[in-house]
Amino acid sequence: MPTHANSPAGTMRSTTILAVRHRGVTVVAGDGQVTMEATVIKHGAKKVRRIYNDRIVVGIAGATADAMALSERLESKLERYNGSLTRAAVELAREWRTDKYLKRLEALMIAADQEVMYLISGTGDVIEPDAPVLAIGSGSVAARAAALALVEHSDLDAAGIAKAAMAIAAAICVYTNDQITVEEL
Repeated sequence: MPTHANSPAGTMRSTTILAVRHRGVTVVAGDGQVTMEATVIKHGAKKVRRIYNDRIVVGIAGATADAMALSERLESKLERYNGSLTRAAVELAREWRTDKYLKRLEALMIAADQEVMYLISGTGDVIEPDAPVLAIGSGSVAARAAALALVEHSDLDAAGIAKAAMAIAAAICVYTNDQITVEEL
């Protein structure tokens, strides 16, 4: 049985999404594996995308339909609040927590622009990390740990760190593969 997105640990048996800010560049990366129970259904899904005139990158771990619904809702909030990611994220989290339909969604979201990155959840969380790295999904612990180490101990750029960290997560987590999508701001 999948771990719910609204669980305190914030992990899901579904995918891995990683955001890295390094040397003034922000990237969001996601693997391409889609699973149903213990079966891999697709290898090359795109779980990271640009929204709001390519100024915001989102990555979502969870059910595909739920991910699309949340992405569209965030984009709508961004339109309403003139591109303010902070305001849009807070409003999305509030609506997600209180709306009868939305609170059933099983997903977690990372949203990033040039200044901030947030983890947004259905429990009302809008979390900006202390570190320049944020991860969600089944391989999040491995990806986050690898990215933090690479930020401190390598000469890689942000995209290189994200790709290397995601490769490490893919080698450990059976719900994460090595077909990585990276979007850079």
